[in-house]
Formats: sequence, C-alpha cells, structure tokens
Amino acid sequence: MTSVAGTIRRHQEEIIQRWSEQAARAASARGLDGPELKNLMPVYLASLADEEGAPGANAGARRAHVESHVAARLRQGFNLAEVTEEFAILGRCIAGMWADAPPQARPSALDVERLFTELHAASTLVTERFSRYLMEDEQTEKRYLRLLQKVANDALMEGTTTLHDHLKEVLELILDAMGARSAAVLLYDAEEETLVTAAAAGLASEHLEHYVSSVSPESFPGSVAVGGEETLSVRDAETTAFELSPTLRQSGLHSLLGVRLPLHRALVGILYVGLSEVREFTAREKGRLLSLSQQLSVHLDNAKLYANLREKIEALQAERALREHFVSVLAHDLRGPLSAAKSGAQLLIRHPDRLDQRRDLALRIDRNIDRTDQMVRDLLDANRIRGGQRLPLRLDMCDLGGVAQEVVEELSTLHGDRFVLQAEERVRGIWSAEELRRALWNLGSNAIKYGSATEPITFTATRAGDLARASVHNRGPVITPADQEQIFKPFTRTHSASKGPSRGWGLGLTLVWGCAQAHGGTVSVQSDAATGTTFTLELPLDARHHQPRDP
Repeated sequence: MTSVAGTIRRHQEEIIQRWSEQAARAASARGLDGPELKNLMPVYLASLADEEGAPGANAGARRAHVESHVAARLRQGFNLAEVTEEFAILGRCIAGMWADAPPQARPSALDVERLFTELHAASTLVTERFSRYLMEDEQTEKRYLRLLQKVANDALMEGTTTLHDHLKEVLELILDAMGARSAAVLLYDAEEETLVTAAAAGLASEHLEHYVSSVSPESFPGSVAVGGEETLSVRDAETTAFELSPTLRQSGLHSLLGVRLPLHRALVGILYVGLSEVREFTAREKGRLLSLSQQLSVHLDNAKLYANLREKIEALQAERALREHFVSVLAHDLRGPLSAAKSGAQLLIRHPDRLDQRRDLALRIDRNIDRTDQMVRDLLDANRIRGGQRLPLRLDMCDLGGVAQEVVEELSTLHGDRFVLQAEERVRGIWSAEELRRALWNLGSNAIKYGSATEPITFTATRAGDLARASVHNRGPVITPADQEQIFKPFTRTHSASKGPSRGWGLGLTLVWGCAQAHGGTVSVQSDAATGTTFTLELPLDARHHQPRDP
C-alpha cells in the first residue's frame, strides 16, 4: 500500500500541472487573470511529501507558506472564496492520482484523512487571515475617512484656505491611503464649460495638474468623465493609447486609476492616482479609491454649501450696513430743508407784523419743501428702478443743449464759475426735459463731490446720426474697472467715494441710468489717469418708440 506522501513525490509535477490548469480556469470564470503559480503551491506540495513517518513535522513551515500565499493573493485582488477554492482544487488533484488505482495501491483511509485535515486547516487559516485583514483594512479605511473629514472640517472652519490648497492637502492624504506615488483631482463645470479648479500632489504634480485640466475625450481624465464604469485604469502610461504628453509619459508614472466623483448638478469631478510600477489595480484598491472619492464628494458639496452660506451672510451684512448708512444719510439730508422750513414758519407765527419779511420767508419755505419733495421723489424713483420698473416720462420736443445750459447755470450759481458748456446747435429730440435735467444735474454734482477741486467740469451736447449724446467730464480720482461695473446700482458708492468726506445716498447714478433706460438709451463711463472721467448719455432722437405699449 502506498502513502499520500509517496504519491505526491512520484507525481508532483503532474499534480502541479493539473492544479495550474484548473486554478486558471476557475480564475478566468470569475473574470480574473490566471493566478501566479510559482510562489506557494510547489513548495506547499513538497512539504506535504515530507510528512511520511512524521505527521505534522512541517506544520509550522506550511502555516508560513499559507500566510505568504494569502498575502500575495490579497495584493492580486482575490477574495476569500477564490483562495480557499485553490486548496480544494489541490486536494482533488492529489486524490486524482490514485482514483483509478486498485485498492491495494491506494493510501490508507487514515492517511487520506490526514491529508484533507491538513488542507482543511489551510482553508481555515486562509479564512482567519482574510477576516483579520478585512478588519484591519476596514479600520484603516475608517481612519483615512476620519482624517479626510478632519482636513475638510478644518478647512471650512478656517475659511481662508482656498479650494485649491484644500484639495492638495486632501490629495496628500489619499496618496498615503492608496500607497500611490501621485494623485490628482479635477472639478469642471459642464454647463459653463469652465474649469473650476485642478490640483495634484506627489510625483510629477505640476505636469499632472496641467494634464487633468483637459477633459478631452482622448485624454484619460476625459474618458473617466464620460465613462459608464465606476473606475478606469491604465496599466502603463508609457504605452497607453490615451492622449498623454511626452513629459508625463517619461515622468516615472505608469499605472493610473481614475474614478468619477458623484457630484451634484453639472459639476464634473475626477479623482485619480498613479503608481510607479506597471501592474493592474486590485479590487481592494479600486474599492478604497471609490470610498475615498465618495467621502471627498460629500465634503466638496459641504464646502459649496458653506461658501454659498457665507456669501449670503456677507450680502446680508452688506445690505444691513447699507441700510443703516442710508437711514443715517436720509435723516441728515431731510432734516436740513425741513428744519429751514420749520424755522421760517415759526418766524411768521412769532412776528406777524413784519410784512416785509413774509415774502422772503415764504419763498424759503417753498424752496425747502421743494428740496424735500425732490429727495422723496428721487428715493421713490430709485426704488422703482431697483424693482425693475421704468421711469415714467412726460415726452415733448426739447433741446439737449438748452437743458445742459440750464443745469450749468444753476450749478455755477451754487459752486462758482467752474463749468464749461460745449453744445452743438439744435440737438433736438423728443425726450423728457425734466428727467434729462435731473440726470445732468446728478452728473455735475458728482463731478463737484468726487472730482478735482480746481479743474473745470465740461458739459457736452452733440448729435451723431440718429443719436444724441450728452456727457460730463472732470479730472480727479480714477474710477476703477471693478467700481465701474457696480456704480449704477442703487445705494452704491465707489471705494474712493466711501472713504472721502462727501456724503450721499448713492442714488444719483442709478437715476442717470434709469433716465437713459427709460428713453431707450444707454449711459457709460470712461475713467483713466490720462484723460480723466467722462459719463456719457446716448439717446435716440425720438424716445416715443421705446416706451412700453399700453395693454
């Protein structure tokens, strides 16, 4: 009667050949590449052949072989069932060596039982190692997710870290979690077709950051963005068919793994890592990157919500400050004419006998009430403009140069002989003389408040084809491009004006804009140190064609 050990020694190569074929078929059926067969099984099988006469003598060595085999299979992405099946296949291949032999040529039942007890122990050890690994891996993943959450929360609390810097810090963490040499992330607004941000860390980070900015379908990031699979990998960057710069191909990065971040709305997010060796990524690595990407998506969404919340809070704070400033200025400006009117009325009551003063007092009261009425009208009109309504116009034939002349004379009476009028003859059109007068008055008043205290202020009225132009020019501080974008909005003052001594409601230029818009025209500003500041009203010659039709 033969022994199991003797059978293994005589048929070792045949057993390994059969095992290799069956194990490869089993792996292929699960969509895996054929397992590497030169690491454990020949050595493990040889240790079983040395058991004759001394059962269990090599148990310690075999245990070490099994643990080494499990570690290798984990790196290759095998799961528990696939590894335990390898030992079941080995048992069937060994037993197959005496399946057709006569009873006297077969091992004893006790010897066969010892073999399958050993193989069962190996499978049990595989299960224990897998369980321990899964627990350790789960704890490791939880640790990185905790760290990722801490990094994100710290960035949100600081409020000063840019999204780019925040992402670089996150990528450093992902590098460590994945054991990778490089990592990159891209955020792209598909609706606006604009890059939100790109960041990279690790090997060749500058080239990677530039590379991920492209979402061309021929590029690796572009393929990840439009692909239907959860992950996309490249085995070797040097030979891949994806669009890749020569510098990046020669950077030392080879294997790439990318995932699409599950972000909301039209925002496209791509995260990928790179290795310096050429190999396939394991299922464990793909799963970990997916888990990290999902957590990163949550924090990016939180960051977006937090940024929107901060923006709204800042807008509310600015509006409150503006409202407080406006109420303060309104109270100050209305108090003046109302106080003057009240004083005049009290003088009339106290001294009814002074008939020679009554006319002057009445005129003073009338003027101050008119000033108050104009302030209230300006406020109501600015509120109408802010609400998206057009200013109501009383249209008639008028002369733009004549309106400008009236404004220049009134301003000269108040502020001295600093105003110059350059008007062409008969710049006539169908407009609201009242609204044009208010618009030019506001432009001239602003030039006095915020312009040079010594340079002349020039009013111009010209005609060019079917358009008329009225402009006011002054020297003085330049209006920045940023201020020019906001200057016609209600309650807005330029940065320099806010720091200056002049007070105001910030309504004048809004009323100028409303005047131009109601006439079907435009208002613009040009400001630079060389030529000064010029506000220009451009109007069609007949504003009737631009009035809203009655329903």
